[in-house]
Amino acid sequence: MGCYCFNTYDTYLFYHLMKKINLAVTGCLGRMGSQIIKSARADKRFKLVTITENKKTDKKIFGLKISTNNSEIFKKTNLIIDFTIPKCTMEILKIAVKLKKRVVIGTTGFTKREENLIQKYSKKIPILKAGNMSLGINLLMYLTEITSKSLGNTFLSKIFEIHHKYKKDYPSGTALMLGKGIAKGKNKDLYKIIGKKYLNRKTFPYGKKINFNSIREGEIIGEHEVKFSSGKEIITLNHEAFDRALYSEGALTAGKWLMTKKPGLYSMRDLMNFK
Repeated sequence: MGCYCFNTYDTYLFYHLMKKINLAVTGCLGRMGSQIIKSARADKRFKLVTITENKKTDKKIFGLKISTNNSEIFKKTNLIIDFTIPKCTMEILKIAVKLKKRVVIGTTGFTKREENLIQKYSKKIPILKAGNMSLGINLLMYLTEITSKSLGNTFLSKIFEIHHKYKKDYPSGTALMLGKGIAKGKNKDLYKIIGKKYLNRKTFPYGKKINFNSIREGEIIGEHEVKFSSGKEIITLNHEAFDRALYSEGALTAGKWLMTKKPGLYSMRDLMNFK
């Protein structure tokens, strides 16, 4: 009877794929932080050990005390999932680098200087950064890019998105990421081909640049649609979100994937093995 002998890397992978992941969630009282905690408690791979906010509070979540971000409380974690604000994220990354902890970043709105610092930190620890953790949305972004590249300049494009009435910014960050996909497919800079940004319009036109239309109503979680038109035919790519859990589950999937990675800056595109 034969036997299989594990080499060092096999053993490393087996260990990290089977062991519990001690998880820290920052921004735990936020909408996404709360959802990640809920999803993590339902996933047997994770053990929630640390939850933090940027201000002191006496509140507890599932018996866990909410801490502020400091080196001591992150020592027992394997993975940090961060949905906060850029200033907090940068503080957390400094600690993570010192302690050699993996970090999944869902925070958006970084300056160019902060983006450069994240790149620098990723040379020391594995970091996965994504503006949207939905596997479906990331597939839509990929399809948008390759469609734009395939169609070339003979088709005009526009982007429609709809979110709940409490969302103030428009277009959404995801809509702009889809715009970047169109621009990349044409080998152009998005900010040179952004057209008009409409709000709550029933209809809106195509243009020589990419036009956006944003709807804010009800409790809608999110819908994004990309259209390409030649004037003779229209191609439509669409994604609808029905449950916020898809974002938190995407972040947890990213965390599991990151556990076996070497230092570097990764994206959901890497996780999904898109070229």
